Amino acid sequence: MKTTQKLIIAIMSILTLPIFAQTTISGVSLPATQTVQGAELMLNGGGLREKLWIDLYVIGLYLPNKTSDAKAIVNSNETLNMHIDIVSGLVTREKFLDAVNEGFENSTNGNTAKFKEEINAFIAAFNEEIVKGDVIDIQYSAKAGVVVIKNGKTLTTIKGLEFKKALVGIWLGEKPADKKLKAGMLGN
Repeated sequence: MKTTQKLIIAIMSILTLPIFAQTTISGVSLPATQTVQGAELMLNGGGLREKLWIDLYVIGLYLPNKTSDAKAIVNSNETLNMHIDIVSGLVTREKFLDAVNEGFENSTNGNTAKFKEEINAFIAAFNEEIVKGDVIDIQYSAKAGVVVIKNGKTLTTIKGLEFKKALVGIWLGEKPADKKLKAGMLGN
């Protein structure tokens, strides 16, 4: 092979490297892309939920197109996936659901009554304990609605863009669960 060809191959390898690169947060590798409900999504950003210096979980946010506009993500009717890796044994089912309930209160400015049925269905899906190493995917598409998957098993499907907005707003809304986590999910 000629030197010029080797140089071109080397340059092309370097230029395409970021396309296949993974992001690692608290020991969790987030792939650069995922296919969700037939849509090719890219890692928008990822972050770590901490409390008192303890790593609790990592979220990778996957979207069709990268953006740092939280409001646009919350309101969008496009496919997304929030890929959650539990990295601490301190995260239990009870604590997770308490945080989700508080998150819905914050996300909806206390107007959870109109989502009572959907919130109850979401909470009911988590009838088994949550343990370190669990992986939870919260996917959304206009066709399917919100699909909750734990360790590869579909737990529930909940229709409605408005519910999706309330749910995603837990992490990306005006009063997010964690501001640093939100910034990471937005690619900052």
